[in-house]
Amino acid sequence: MNITPLAIAMWDFSWLERRWPGAGYEDWDTALDELAERGYNAVRIDAYPHLIAENPTKEWTLFPVWDQQAWGSPDINKVCVQPALNLFITRCKKRNIKVGLSTWYREDTDNTRMHLTSPEKMALSWLRTLEIIARDELLDAILYVDLCNEWPGDLWAPFFENDPPQHAWGYWHTDTSMRWMRRSIEIIRDYYPDLPLCYSFNGDRVEYYAEKDLSFFDLLEHHIWMVTENDSEFYKIIEYSNSRFSPQAYKNLVSKARQTYQDRPLYWQGLLTDKIERLALAARTAKLPLMTTEGWGVINYKDWPLLPWDWVKEVCELGVMKAVSTGQWVAIATSNFCGPQFVGMWRDITWHKRLTHLIRTSQVNEALRNNPQAQKLLQRV
Repeated sequence: MNITPLAIAMWDFSWLERRWPGAGYEDWDTALDELAERGYNAVRIDAYPHLIAENPTKEWTLFPVWDQQAWGSPDINKVCVQPALNLFITRCKKRNIKVGLSTWYREDTDNTRMHLTSPEKMALSWLRTLEIIARDELLDAILYVDLCNEWPGDLWAPFFENDPPQHAWGYWHTDTSMRWMRRSIEIIRDYYPDLPLCYSFNGDRVEYYAEKDLSFFDLLEHHIWMVTENDSEFYKIIEYSNSRFSPQAYKNLVSKARQTYQDRPLYWQGLLTDKIERLALAARTAKLPLMTTEGWGVINYKDWPLLPWDWVKEVCELGVMKAVSTGQWVAIATSNFCGPQFVGMWRDITWHKRLTHLIRTSQVNEALRNNPQAQKLLQRV
């Protein structure tokens, strides 16, 4: 059985929140037609399970995560999750675009996400979400479910108290976290045994995949970049910190980022390819297929004066090529800027087509194709 990876885009919570005129997602048919034109056949979105569990049709008022990034809304916004979610999935299904469900547990005015005080409550919120999707016979359009984006961490999962009390991303491997993840997945799996389940992670500590027992996962959804948020050499040189509501981080990107990369491109590229090789090896040891829906160069970027896309696309292309070469990935993003709000990236249709063609004509390696643990996901690819 030959299996070719999916070319996946990350539309996060933008698919629902960026619907004002000119925001990129105000017309789903146009946005999805453009996605298909560029060669993508999968998309990852926020399903807002905590809001659906509370009241699926309520109009929710959401606070912005940031006003400096182009994901989601830069200010207070109002959304109704259902029936919008099912309508969006229906449009994807008509275009043979698979949908990966995830969540960033967006903060509303009542901070409803803080009701998720146990893995059981988290699982129940997802069960309610999946029940409504199944009611419209849309489960076959769902590629997988990621119970929490970049678990854990106080930005997306402030309701979870890790032990030791580590708030940084990447500390999913603690005993407390492992128990929470296992329990929540087991509950959902009892009801939906054929649906691939996981939590997504980021960070450079990929060796934990080989050391920890993640046999209750159906895949690894890992976000990997040339840089990392907290301890990146690149970010230290350019004096960048992710100030969510301050423009200073982008001022530093403008003044130093591109030149720092171009001064030593092979060095920075080598950091990325080394991470990809280590991640692929760890996944092979864990006997799990890989997805990456966010990568490969810098984490944050946008259309802005003196911020050209050329070097970002160069690094992202290298990341895609390296991931493809391992045969360990079953879904690959070209970047985490793959959406209509990133105009400078989005309008380069030739670039997207070249990379999605590379992804969709490559092969998942034979060991993974013959791995019984991976079959649940591979049957949906």
